[in-house]
Amino acid sequence: MQDEQNGISEDMQLFIDKFEPAKYKWMDYGIEVRGIKNIHRSLAEATAIIERLELKVSISHDAGMLSYGAFEVRNK
Repeated sequence: MQDEQNGISEDMQLFIDKFEPAKYKWMDYGIEVRGIKNIHRSLAEATAIIERLELKVSISHDAGMLSYGAFEVRNK
């Protein structure tokens, strides 16, 4: 389902509310969470939130994003 006011999915908004990223950038496919100091801990925490709440989003991360402490959360 899409939220009519801002065009983002309810699952994505719930993820943002629970994960509370300090910095993120809106993309066509979801968000890019930026400025993460401990990327491994943050990825584990994000994965746990997604699994616990059964959200229809996925995490994407590659070596290029590691250089600026980021990962993507995409709508499924």
